[in-house]
Amino acid sequence: MGAIIAFLVAALALLGTPLFAIMGGASELLWMLHDNPTQRYLRFIAPNVMEERFAGSPILVTIPLFTFVGYMMAESRAPDRIVRGAAAFFGWLPGGLAMVCIVASAFFTTLTGGSGVTIVAIGGLLYPALRKQGYPSSYALGLVTVGGSLGLLLPPSLPILVYALVAGIDFNAAFKAGILPGIMIMGFLALHAAYIGNKYKVPRSKPNLKEMGGALWLLKWELGVPVVILGGLGTHLTSLDESAALTAVYIMIVEIYIHKDLSLKKDLPRVAKASLILAGAIILILAMANALINFVVDQRIPGRVLEYMLSLGLTQTWQFLIVLNIFLLLIGMLMEGFSAILVAVPLILPFAARFNLHPFHLAMMFLLNLELAYCAPPLGLNLFIASFRFEKPLVSLYKVVLPFTGILAFGLFLVMYVPSISTVLVDGDIQKALALADQKKEAPREAWLMQCVQEDRSNPRPCTAADKLRFGEDGTKNPYEKAQPVVPVPDQAKTAAPSDDPDDLMKQMMGDTPKGAAEKGKNDSDDLMKEMMGDTPKGAASAVPSARPAADPNDDLMKEMMGEKK
Repeated sequence: MGAIIAFLVAALALLGTPLFAIMGGASELLWMLHDNPTQRYLRFIAPNVMEERFAGSPILVTIPLFTFVGYMMAESRAPDRIVRGAAAFFGWLPGGLAMVCIVASAFFTTLTGGSGVTIVAIGGLLYPALRKQGYPSSYALGLVTVGGSLGLLLPPSLPILVYALVAGIDFNAAFKAGILPGIMIMGFLALHAAYIGNKYKVPRSKPNLKEMGGALWLLKWELGVPVVILGGLGTHLTSLDESAALTAVYIMIVEIYIHKDLSLKKDLPRVAKASLILAGAIILILAMANALINFVVDQRIPGRVLEYMLSLGLTQTWQFLIVLNIFLLLIGMLMEGFSAILVAVPLILPFAARFNLHPFHLAMMFLLNLELAYCAPPLGLNLFIASFRFEKPLVSLYKVVLPFTGILAFGLFLVMYVPSISTVLVDGDIQKALALADQKKEAPREAWLMQCVQEDRSNPRPCTAADKLRFGEDGTKNPYEKAQPVVPVPDQAKTAAPSDDPDDLMKQMMGDTPKGAAEKGKNDSDDLMKEMMGDTPKGAASAVPSARPAADPNDDLMKEMMGEKK
């Protein structure tokens, strides 16, 4: 029955059934066919959806707001202004116009989060310009195709926010972690652009300070978008959802009232409707993915897969990283970006915890795999969009994108095996968490959440060998508790009081000292008996050798009664 259901679900997916329906329906079927009859209720699809971590997340409000910002910019003349500004500052460099395409695509994708929008908006403007300036057709087409996925690692990227929600990591730290890998990938592509510009002797424009100033002045309002978002978050004056709301209002004022590219009555309802349809689809998929995760966790499916992998000899971290990246690349090619995050992240987290991976290292590997999968043959999403937009056969794009996918793969290799590229900007936050915990004299659980992927985020465990030694393997040992002073047990032979127990008293009268009786009491009893028998106790004689006992009138009376004269 399970095999039949799996086949039917796969068939429905291939026929184009919406992803949320696939996930929600599969969750219902799995719970209704549960081995335990007491678990066969549809209500079990709800807990992960209704819990605070998902339903109360500010990211659910942020997604539609940022999507609205991206659509507003795409429908206005903002792409033209972005291209002009990039051309003014980078057009005089070798391969300058190609660098313009790289910077403009990354900036636009960062704000929109959608590769399709970037290819249509930026690629549509720059592809004819690249061809006109002398760049080879294959290079220009490959560049605008890959440009649709640039910027996924740079803040405030929407995929980073969705990943942070699903993985349960801090989105501010995730923004920091993506800066260096994102800039590194853009740098590699810029070096390649300079090489192509010199090879084909592409003409360059001369630096023009006046044009730079004019383009920058024209672009000043769009440049205010990241300032509003990151400035509010960096100064802690606004939360994430508040920053998104301010940005939406800001861009609406800029495009409608300042630049007047859009009409309040004619364009705003259309743009808002289109953006909210996409945002609603993302949130619905998020909810159904969490419902499916509930069953996956209940059945320990990741644990079983991990045990199988370990049984095959997959015990080294480098081996796991290779398998992980192949898996993520396949998922990224078969699914849309947000869907890939929602499906794959819950599956890989238990394995990442087993191999003690850094959470932000894992996040950057995942997102860079997604960036690569967007344009990787044969099923990369960017290939389909570029084929449609520029009216090129899909197969013809496979060859032109290979140099660019090679550059992205090299960047992924560096990120994979040099974790510090992804973690160096987060180390400061980890050190602050460690110092704060030490000041409070408690286990640094917040730091552990940022140091390694946790199997159970509600009960984080130490990540480093030093912390495991200090706090124990499970983190329950508290080294800040002072050891209680050891109170020496007094010598009962010297301090125990005579027992009042009748049994002990009887034994004492019979000459048998109870086990718990005082030694002092025993000696006193023996001395008294010896004295009554006329035998001076040895201890008394030795204690006072020169003293004569005082005469006792009772003793004289006793002797007189016995007929003995005094």
